[in-house]
Amino acid sequence: MNGRVWKLVGRIFTGLIAIVVIAITVTIGWRPLIGPRARAATNRTFERTPERLARGEYLAGALTGCEDCHSEHDFTTLDAAIVPGRAYVGAEIIMKGLPGRVVAPNLTGDAETGLGNWSDDEIARAIREGIGRDGRALFPMMPYGHFAHMSDEDLASIVVFLRSLAPVRNVVPATEIIFPVKYLIRNVPQPITATVAAPDSSTPEKRGAYLVEIAGCADCHTPVKNGTPIAGMDFSGGFMLEGPWGRVASSNLTPDPSGIPYYDENLFVQAIRTGAVRTRPLNPIMPWPAMRKLTDQDLKDMFAYLKTLKPVQHRVDNGETPTVCRLCGATHGLGDKN
Repeated sequence: MNGRVWKLVGRIFTGLIAIVVIAITVTIGWRPLIGPRARAATNRTFERTPERLARGEYLAGALTGCEDCHSEHDFTTLDAAIVPGRAYVGAEIIMKGLPGRVVAPNLTGDAETGLGNWSDDEIARAIREGIGRDGRALFPMMPYGHFAHMSDEDLASIVVFLRSLAPVRNVVPATEIIFPVKYLIRNVPQPITATVAAPDSSTPEKRGAYLVEIAGCADCHTPVKNGTPIAGMDFSGGFMLEGPWGRVASSNLTPDPSGIPYYDENLFVQAIRTGAVRTRPLNPIMPWPAMRKLTDQDLKDMFAYLKTLKPVQHRVDNGETPTVCRLCGATHGLGDKN
């Protein structure tokens, strides 16, 4: 080839490289290739106090799902009871539709299989920022996007509680996410370097908004399409959950006539306490067995917030024959009535 041809080839190659760079920048970004955003873990520790220990146990066991997801369950029981002695020891999440094997790790103080060798800040970073001790991005089924709103004091309380757990040796398999999701999730973690203050507690609705956020209620009660929440359908139900608990669609929690406008405060508290809405039992994948440990005031505050949600018309009924829903695309009871 003469010099002119080589120059032409070089220009074409340079142009192709530029196109690839632009395409990556405006689509998936560079994080899937270079790794997640992450701050370096510090040597900070959280003071152990009785108040923090009690608050952390309450949050981890009743609200955040730490105990629920990281424990072994007996799904043959009505309330999917935690197997005695197997709380917080880690468990594989058996749910249809996951992009690979997702395992909630051992949170006890065991040095080899749990958090025994983790620093306080490494635990805190994993909870709110989604970064493992090895620097990898955690699969966002671990709801660190919601926990990012957790106050510094509540975070400290959970860390103090987890530090109190007696070591239990329990080897669980590693999480293995399939390609390309294993790389795409590197876009999710966001470092937190500023103070996260205590939430506004001036009204029941504002207190409830914080609790509902930390509980991650929106994740299960918002329908998705292609793995993304459907815009404008927040808390309207229809998210399909299939596993050892059976196959169920989440309920519409909005005040629309197709949701829960007939609930009052007492019925909401009673449903969470008993796992039944009057005579209709709730499936244990709805974490009422954990949430029934919440105080009456916290439950009432959560209900006060739910009443402020935008009404969304979306009929969902697990007692009816599943049909395709034109609104969310899922197959659930009353789907054809939407």
